[in-house]
Amino acid sequence: MRKLKGLILMLLISLSLFGFTACQGESGNHPATYEQITPQQAKTIMDTKQDYIIIDARTQEEFDEGHIEGAIMIPEYEIKDKAEKELPDKDALILVYCRSGRRSKIASEELVKLGYTNVKEFGGIIDWPYEIVK
Repeated sequence: MRKLKGLILMLLISLSLFGFTACQGESGNHPATYEQITPQQAKTIMDTKQDYIIIDARTQEEFDEGHIEGAIMIPEYEIKDKAEKELPDKDALILVYCRSGRRSKIASEELVKLGYTNVKEFGGIIDWPYEIVK
């Protein structure tokens, strides 16, 4: 019985330590993340702020079919390789979208991993009720 109590205590300590470190970022704080916003919130930002960057995380072909005015096309699979060259200010407000929202989430996660601090993901162009450039 005493061995079982010792084993349970060791297990609880191990789980506590693992849970504590797994929830921390590299600096010991909570990990950085992007913010999920609605297309309407993104449009408000575009209408009221001047300093922001819009990333279209789709392919060139999709981008050419229609995109949000002022968007920079960086496909989600190229974010890791192109972000630092295309987006030198890691504190800039960056709005990210794709076709349906899947790739924009992946791109946003990658931007955060690369150290970008103000990333807002607003889903897909299929849910964008405003004008696009064709």
